[in-house]
Amino acid sequence: MRLMTTADDDSSTAFAQQVLHQLGPLLTGVDRLGVAFSGGVDSSVLLAAAVRVLGADRVVAILGVSASLARDERSAAHEVARFIGAPVVEVTTYEGDNPAYQANGPDRCFHCKDELFTRISDDVVSAHRLDAVAYGENADDARRPDRPGAQAATNHKVLRPLTDLGLDKQAVRLLARTWHLPCADKPAAPCLASRIPHHETVSPEKLRQIDEAESSLRSLGFTDLRVRHHGDIARVELPAEDLVRAVSDPMRAAVRRAVTQAGFRFAVVDLAGLQSGAFTLTVLESARG
Repeated sequence: MRLMTTADDDSSTAFAQQVLHQLGPLLTGVDRLGVAFSGGVDSSVLLAAAVRVLGADRVVAILGVSASLARDERSAAHEVARFIGAPVVEVTTYEGDNPAYQANGPDRCFHCKDELFTRISDDVVSAHRLDAVAYGENADDARRPDRPGAQAATNHKVLRPLTDLGLDKQAVRLLARTWHLPCADKPAAPCLASRIPHHETVSPEKLRQIDEAESSLRSLGFTDLRVRHHGDIARVELPAEDLVRAVSDPMRAAVRRAVTQAGFRFAVVDLAGLQSGAFTLTVLESARG
């Protein structure tokens, strides 16, 4: 079902109440819910909605931790969960040990999500007496071809309430702002492995380089970015409005230093700007062609 949204305060509040009213029946029979949680806007809205419907004592935020999770993202996730009032359970995942994940095909996200949901099933469900696990797929994600992790969710019978309610990204952002979530305007932050071209091996050292370079660039004031790993070359993607600042002195030298101190030899700023899902979409388009 597609829900209409509007930006004025009264209707936004009414819309949020409508969402909560319609979420209740989707959670019928669920006494305790685990939410696969990253601190991004989708999983945060799902967590906040679940807390409002079930109560904070019946919802657990489950954060998968591995080398592919940026350090900044890990700490930010805890801050958001604290704001919402939900406890966080960290689950160590070992997708990096899986040769299929290391091979970095277009199905890499499947292996990552499959590992996460397997660990949740094995380690968390019984310990926290969970009746169900949900994750923050939204209706826009469900229509995209570059989301193989959705198959892992299906295999593990993970709920996807945002999609079931027809909530697209615009609606999710509206809910986040209505509830004043600290991540309401947070840019998308896919895992670090998404910065490595498909069929080039994912390794802890590459993930470390990407994490350090991106963290340093964020400290320079670039809030939305990707550092794509091309061997000795770091290809920095930024929104179009940040490109001039990034390549103008004195910022140019600081950008280069942030990248080279992370272990790259060369820093390249991509004039095409920020490109979400660039590697996977390119591979899928080539396969269709």
